[in-house]
Amino acid sequence: MVRQSDQKTTKGGPVKEPFARTEIKIAVIGGGTGSFTLLSALKDHTSQLAALVNMADDGGSTGVLRDELGALPPGDIRQCLVALSDSERVRDLFNYRFEEGSLKGHAFGNLFLTALEKMTGDFGSGVEVASEVLNIKGVVEPITLTSVKLAMRDSQGRETRGEFQISDMEFGDERPELWLEPEPTPNPRAIRAIETADIVVIAPGQLYSSIAPALIVPGVGEALGRTKAFCLYVCNLVTKPGQTDSYQVNDFADEIERFAGQKFLDAVLFNTERPSDELLEKYAKFGEKSVGYDEVSLHDKPYIAAGAKLLSGSIWKNTNTADPIAAARTLIRHDSDAVANAIIKLYEYARDAKQY
Repeated sequence: MVRQSDQKTTKGGPVKEPFARTEIKIAVIGGGTGSFTLLSALKDHTSQLAALVNMADDGGSTGVLRDELGALPPGDIRQCLVALSDSERVRDLFNYRFEEGSLKGHAFGNLFLTALEKMTGDFGSGVEVASEVLNIKGVVEPITLTSVKLAMRDSQGRETRGEFQISDMEFGDERPELWLEPEPTPNPRAIRAIETADIVVIAPGQLYSSIAPALIVPGVGEALGRTKAFCLYVCNLVTKPGQTDSYQVNDFADEIERFAGQKFLDAVLFNTERPSDELLEKYAKFGEKSVGYDEVSLHDKPYIAAGAKLLSGSIWKNTNTADPIAAARTLIRHDSDAVANAIIKLYEYARDAKQY
């Protein structure tokens, strides 16, 4: 791992002393593939994991269930549950998608979570039951239990609503205003997980449609500002065409803190490995580019900027033709073990150096 900064400040108050726990408590904020990747590897380091999941998803199977049954979005919750489970057969069951008939495109886990919500009368209780069935390490918590829709406004005052629709928009050079409708109440258990963690990780993912909906929930940013945890962001590997085309590592981090309304980051972890020509050729047709970094800009930031080789050596292939939105997902992926190891080492370094 290569450190890009030497002198860093704390978020305020006295320097925090090393934790004397046998297991590190880690909270991961995000949703979808980015959280799945991190949680799958972090569970090998600790059982004290809390996956805090955005609840604005309205595409694919999740969107249908929201529209037809008034359910809270189960898709990203399902992915996090699966990531934290050690039961391979049950994981496969929850990820299974029907390929024909009226259920075509639906993941079994999405239907199961929706049924549990209807049976218990409470989505949070349904997630608890599913956690028991999957025998997960840690907990999965919706960031809010309010049924919300993501909304945005551009510089011309035009408004757009819906996470799926916003994810396909082109912003140009704009950094749009985002909010949730109606204004949600944060899940107290999610806030408590942030406040009591040793490490809080902001997972990689689509910046405006996956990460932002978790961070803009009222109360989340404030919790990030006051927690004694080591707060770290794992930067995306590639840009998203039409939204983050020219973004470098510091631009992603700036947006993360803008969403939260707080300067809360203690560290940013980013990839320094250039993808192979084969990988670049694969992504050129999608307009994706490797996220670059400027050492001078990063050195001036009040957080530790740590670069490492985090790129998976294989190209992700979608083998589930019943997933209607899989084709829109990036094929380039983090090496989950490399990222998890880098997170732990960076935390231990900062803890021992008393830099947060």
